[in-house]
Amino acid sequence: MDEDDSIPAIRIDPADEHADELESLPDNHDPTQKEGARQRFRRHKSALKENIKKAQDKASETSASVQDRLLEKLLQQVIPLEDPSQNRPDAATPTNFVERPPFNITTMSNNFRRFNARIGVVFVFQAKVIRLLSWKQWSHTLSFLAVYTFVCLDPYLLTVLPLAILLLAILIPSFIARHPAPPTTISSDSYTYSTSGPPIAPAPTVKPVKELSKDFFRNMRDLQNCMEDFSRLHDQILSILTPSTNFSNEPLSSTLFLFLVVTAAFMFIASHLMPWRLIFLIIGWTITSLGHPTIQRQMLTTHTTIIQPRSAPLASQLQSFIDQDIILDSAPETREVEIFELQRRTRAGEWEHWLFSSSPFDPLSSMRMDAGRPVGCRFFEDVRAPRGWEWSEKKWALDLWSREWVEERIITGVEVETEGERWVYDIRYEGEGGADAGEGEGEGSGSGSGSGSGYNSIGRAGGGKKGLTISWEEGSDVDGSWDGRRGDWRRRRWVRMVKRRYEVRGEGGEDAK
Repeated sequence: MDEDDSIPAIRIDPADEHADELESLPDNHDPTQKEGARQRFRRHKSALKENIKKAQDKASETSASVQDRLLEKLLQQVIPLEDPSQNRPDAATPTNFVERPPFNITTMSNNFRRFNARIGVVFVFQAKVIRLLSWKQWSHTLSFLAVYTFVCLDPYLLTVLPLAILLLAILIPSFIARHPAPPTTISSDSYTYSTSGPPIAPAPTVKPVKELSKDFFRNMRDLQNCMEDFSRLHDQILSILTPSTNFSNEPLSSTLFLFLVVTAAFMFIASHLMPWRLIFLIIGWTITSLGHPTIQRQMLTTHTTIIQPRSAPLASQLQSFIDQDIILDSAPETREVEIFELQRRTRAGEWEHWLFSSSPFDPLSSMRMDAGRPVGCRFFEDVRAPRGWEWSEKKWALDLWSREWVEERIITGVEVETEGERWVYDIRYEGEGGADAGEGEGEGSGSGSGSGSGYNSIGRAGGGKKGLTISWEEGSDVDGSWDGRRGDWRRRRWVRMVKRRYEVRGEGGEDAK
């Protein structure tokens, strides 16, 4: 290769073949046309990048949308989206009722972002109140106390207070923002503010903070801390109020109840005599003064040296007062429950124990007419007290006044035994079968009558006779005439006392009533 020959060179350019075309242009080509081709190439390149970015954003939005839908479907299986009380027939919907949307994870996320972008003003107000009550600037705190003193001494100034806040906190700062003062210089001698002239600044507006900005995350931090403060305050209030108000300690709750009743009665009579202006003035100054750092240090020292050592003796004195003066010796609530012992007559004429039932199983009882057979348990030991009650007596007692509970229930078609074991028998009328047809009853019921003592019957005449109402009469069983008229069932009533119990545990067997 000669020295005069040109050496070929390879130019590496990140651009594509359009750069080669630009290199191969002739020397007499217009440079403006060359520059325009480069601009077109750059424009196509930027458009291609934007299209790729949009496609990626759309794919990410689609993926997020699919994730939101899947999460929403999952939450629908766990969280009830509708209030069950709205589906009740008695739930009347008012005419001006605005239907609220159900729970939705997408709506929840959007609402949280909107809420967090706008909640900053609340946290700003909270910070200003804390600075005011903690005496960060004593001049502001004293000004607040002066205004509070005027309001306490003249409560009618409360009507002026909202108007003054609107003027001083909103309107005047907004006017100053639109008409700002001129910048001060060293050579200027006048520092007066002029309100004349047109507005030279835009009006101030409150706008939500941008998402993912510093203010947005600052609001999230403040919201997180606010939730923690509320949870701690809620738990602290419950730990103080709950033991003394939920009657877990009945003497303490009774003492508090008595104190509140006496105080309410006193305030009802003497509330118009109380110096409320002075009371509220002292309370406001006291609460505000407690926020001063010096007073807080003094209070901490006083609590450590004086209050804490004496708290235990004071608590013991209060407990001794409660134990001596508050006496809760009332007996628990008691009631009488009943159970009916049912027996059935066999074909041989023997009475066989059947079961214990909560129903007397009389001829016209619903249990007998619907099911045909009594429901209950076989033994006394299987009878359980009603739910929420427990036995206060060890044994069952036989009710010797059978006639009373028969009359109370208006039972007809039975014979009452007023002596002996106090059985109440069914009465079999003419045309009825024996033991095999014991459950079936005729259209009417009747009772026999006779002379003597020992049995009573009540019912209506039946078996083809006229419907004559039979009153209670004395009967006799000396000649055995009553055995032929007795039905296949008899019962007697047992009673037992129960009292309320603290806990309800598993039940079994037949519940007494």
